[in-house]
Amino acid sequence: MGVEPDTAQLGLREAKKQETRELISDRATQLFIEQGFERTTIAEIATAARVAKKTVTNYFARKEDLVFDHQEEFIASLAHAVVTRRPGESALTALRKAFETAVETRNPVAGFAGPDFSRMIAESPTLSACLRGLHDQREQALAEALADAVGEPRTDTTVRTAAALLGAVHRTLFQRIQELTFAGRTNDEIAATLAAEATPAFDLLEPALGDYAVA
Repeated sequence: MGVEPDTAQLGLREAKKQETRELISDRATQLFIEQGFERTTIAEIATAARVAKKTVTNYFARKEDLVFDHQEEFIASLAHAVVTRRPGESALTALRKAFETAVETRNPVAGFAGPDFSRMIAESPTLSACLRGLHDQREQALAEALADAVGEPRTDTTVRTAAALLGAVHRTLFQRIQELTFAGRTNDEIAATLAAEATPAFDLLEPALGDYAVA
């Protein structure tokens, strides 16, 4: 059976939109790295991407969104690990495994973004504040997933405390990856260091959360 013309056209249109979105984001990132986030204008980004200024704002509502193009994935990452944990696994075990996988794959969502990109964020007050906000949103999403997992209201203090503890480990490890990146370590060197340092960090939570939110 062939593909319906309308379906095929829709697929091509969506592919073209995604291609344009990625092009704009890539060109913007290059300019941000070269000139700094605050000093780069939307008009300059549009010129570099060879699109209209309105096209840039149609794809990206905020200037910060041009940098954090995968923010939805970042915000949902910890909650996703909890929701998809295996039977018999606690939330802590699932999150530990997810982080280990992220380190093995050098996942940018975990912090493996490279020195230029990481420095661009660190040197921009706007982007640094936005990153902190994304960490907060990720912790909130985790709290909601934990509440659903244990059958408690999303306002429950114990749930929020568990999310804060689990979120703090990931936030600290993310910052550690950035520190090592700024120190000139390669991704392989960073991964080796984090593989060793993450274990005792997660172990600290075992007495309190080792049996919490078991699937």
